[in-house]
Amino acid sequence: MGENDLDRSTSEQDSFAVSHPVSRKSVHQLLGGGAVADVLLWKRWSIASFILVSTTAVWFIFERAGYSPLTLIANVLLLLVVILFFWAKSASMLNRPLPPLPNLEVSEEFVGKAAVVSRVWINRVLAVAHDIALGRDVKLFLQVASSLWLVSCFGSLLNFLTFAYIGVILSLTVPVLYDKYRDQVDEKLIITHKILLAQYRKLDDSILSKVSRPNKEKKIQ
Repeated sequence: MGENDLDRSTSEQDSFAVSHPVSRKSVHQLLGGGAVADVLLWKRWSIASFILVSTTAVWFIFERAGYSPLTLIANVLLLLVVILFFWAKSASMLNRPLPPLPNLEVSEEFVGKAAVVSRVWINRVLAVAHDIALGRDVKLFLQVASSLWLVSCFGSLLNFLTFAYIGVILSLTVPVLYDKYRDQVDEKLIITHKILLAQYRKLDDSILSKVSRPNKEKKIQ
């Protein structure tokens, strides 16, 4: 790589840092600044501990103990139904209060909020798929293709439950470690970004520019 390429990558990196003031925010703000951010950063250690212990227990039961999800759910529901049935019968016979069951119904407000959030994410995924299918953004295509390829590689080594468990563990550890060692991590990320930017420029000059040229010529015609 020549000096011009290094200068150009350095200037682009500087412009990237200037144009992205979000990186100056705290990790808590980057994670949304709400209850989820508090849990991921262990500010609500009781909830974070409960999530960690419960996911570890679920992974152990299904992966190590040999239970299947259907068997476990059926056994838990069977035990719950038996306990509530005999509790209600004994309460009616001994004139005691019935089991304190909550009102088991889903509110219309909850369904509406879930539908709105789902609609936003589904529309984003469909927009990305639309751009990729029409070949409008080669860079986006490479990003999505490489991400799917990595997921496929991990999926061939791990099953879904183990993969999800690793995701939970990473969610509860990576934000805390990044918040603690942010300066060192950012320094390494800047160096990595420079290297990837230079490699992408080489790929763009040799392959991607040739692929995108015919599409532009067709639009002009």
